[in-house]
Amino acid sequence: MPITVDIDVMLARRKMSVGELAERVGITPANLAVLKNGRAKAVRFATLAALCEVLDCQPGDLLRWEAEVAGDE
Repeated sequence: MPITVDIDVMLARRKMSVGELAERVGITPANLAVLKNGRAKAVRFATLAALCEVLDCQPGDLLRWEAEVAGDE
């Protein structure tokens, strides 16, 4: 998928654990792991907004687009 999720980068910058982020955002650690590992097919704007609020960042700090190389899927 051409969308890369950089939640790990923001967690490291904020010195925050996945469990703490999940609790503060109001989602399960399992659902956060799905998003964090790029396996999510969609993300609700409310969840994205909550992530940005807790991590004090912009959506572009968490998500970025990368062109797919031919043969990658």
